[in-house]
Amino acid sequence: MSIPQTFIQELIARVDIVEVIGRYVQLKKGGANFMGLCPFHGDKSPSFSVSPTKQFFHCFGCGKGGDVIAFMTEHNGSTFIETVEDLAQQVGMQVPEDDASPQDRARAAEQRQKQSTLTGVLEHAGEAFRKQLKQSPRAVDYLKSRGLSGEVAKQFGLGYAPEGWRNLASVFPSYDDPLLAESGLVITNPDENTGEEKRYDRFRDRVMFPIRNVKGECIGFGGRVLGDEKPKYLNSPETPVFSKGRELYGLFEARNALRDAGYVLVTEGYMDVVALAQLGFPNAVATLGTACTPDHVQKLFRFTDSVVFSFDGDSAGRRAARKALDGALPFASDVRSVKFLFLPPEHDPDSYIRAFGREAFARYVAEATPLSVFLVDAAREGCDLNSAEGRAHFASNAKPLWNLMPEGALKRQLLGDIAELVQLNARELTDVWLGKPASGTPSRKQGGDYGGQPRLGRDGQPWRSKYPPRNSEPPRQGGRVLPASRADHAVRLLLSHAAAWDKLSNEDHAMLCELPGVHGSLFVWLESQLHEDGPQPWGVLSENLRELPFQPLAAKVMARPDAGPAAAAPETSTNPGEELAQELRNLLDLMLVDRLKNQMSALVEAVTAGDTEAMKRYQDLAQRLSDLARKGRAPA
Repeated sequence: MSIPQTFIQELIARVDIVEVIGRYVQLKKGGANFMGLCPFHGDKSPSFSVSPTKQFFHCFGCGKGGDVIAFMTEHNGSTFIETVEDLAQQVGMQVPEDDASPQDRARAAEQRQKQSTLTGVLEHAGEAFRKQLKQSPRAVDYLKSRGLSGEVAKQFGLGYAPEGWRNLASVFPSYDDPLLAESGLVITNPDENTGEEKRYDRFRDRVMFPIRNVKGECIGFGGRVLGDEKPKYLNSPETPVFSKGRELYGLFEARNALRDAGYVLVTEGYMDVVALAQLGFPNAVATLGTACTPDHVQKLFRFTDSVVFSFDGDSAGRRAARKALDGALPFASDVRSVKFLFLPPEHDPDSYIRAFGREAFARYVAEATPLSVFLVDAAREGCDLNSAEGRAHFASNAKPLWNLMPEGALKRQLLGDIAELVQLNARELTDVWLGKPASGTPSRKQGGDYGGQPRLGRDGQPWRSKYPPRNSEPPRQGGRVLPASRADHAVRLLLSHAAAWDKLSNEDHAMLCELPGVHGSLFVWLESQLHEDGPQPWGVLSENLRELPFQPLAAKVMARPDAGPAAAAPETSTNPGEELAQELRNLLDLMLVDRLKNQMSALVEAVTAGDTEAMKRYQDLAQRLSDLARKGRAPA
């Protein structure tokens, strides 16, 4: 959908930014502007300014600013188009749709009117349920028994649907109104005897939980029985305004708390959300009787970059977590965090906090399983990694999960982790997944080295082949022992002379940081060390490496006889700095050539299939190789 820029400008001019923002922020006049506490960070003194003349807001604390559309998009977690449509409706403007036919525009207008009408019907029912709660000591006692206060019940708009088949007949002027059935409040069935339509209330003798969209409109209900009858929970059906696969209970109520807490906790039920809010965790939401979907995850990432899924520790909880993993993987970028929390089988979040306290639960959340670990755990379930067959099965399980992830450092690191467990290197594993035949020349290094970690035999001891390695490099050259791999060589040079890092290009940095497994992780760490403390000698770096997962790799490389400043810069050299720079440059050029060739190999299948984008990328890589060869930085 394309919205003309002229309409956007006119909409911003007609909307009163002070009036709109004033619904969410308490503003006070301060000179020419209005001031208040910023809703986007923990503001303790008013640093949030709204200018009615410029139609602009700005926070001097966190730096956020923009027009009224930017505010509503950020605050409500809505999309740009949703925000524009909402604001346009408020001021009586019709959003033009340049790319839509008159019939499509008419249908869209009819749909918007239908949605507005249905939410009005549901809001009216919600008011009636809240009045009924005040008149039902039994329902009030139930909520009190769950530890809920009147304040929290009011915050979430809890109500009560009384016993009886047609209570809503006294709430609406016409019980036969089709909107009651379309909104899911009333069920219609033909009478078996007369064939006439029978109508009755969907929700009876249940505590009612209004389900709101991000704008705060009631779009459906969840109802819970007061005892142990079945079904315990009952949701509104799918309607034009409510889809279980896209909506999350409690998101409207939690939206501000998500910014303060820094993460969202996804639970399994309405009572979990309300109880957690009561106990000091107002940043919780719940799926609506369905598995977590990609739409759920995408909506959550509008509000926060960190999601923690909470599940029971039983088999059902593990299955639910597995489905959540599938939904989360397409959004697991390098700047987002996804974790999985498994509570003891005898506890839900409410009971755990009451038993062990808020701080214990907060620690439990902080120590939740990262997505990278849970992905590997899910893929290796039922696989015996001590056998070739089990490792092959694990690789097969991991492939579709890994493919769901977006490109980035996290995905590449996981490739290295998976490859290590399969006992292949990353390129070999990629070839397996692409269905390429084995090259015939093993790429494993002498001694069974896999990404810096020794391959173990079935007895748990380091593996040694009974056959001599083929095409192995000579152990010495110019009196110096060669490192086990080019990646190891780069580690040795840069740990010995950390100052050389700043002289490398961005392409060099990216290539090193994106190496699979522990090598890439070590270079990412080294870059952060240089950024914070500048170049440091190996003695200092070795102390900082203690207890880090890539410390064994660094120690192994630096313990070789050719390691260290003296070895890297021989006394016979007339200019050690230039020699080091040239050695490093030659090494990185060789690594760059390998990288380009690997990328070209990965594109062959798509090029053969006629993929034009793959062909263009292949040609660009070939041109890059040709340029390197012309400059003497690659074999001609």
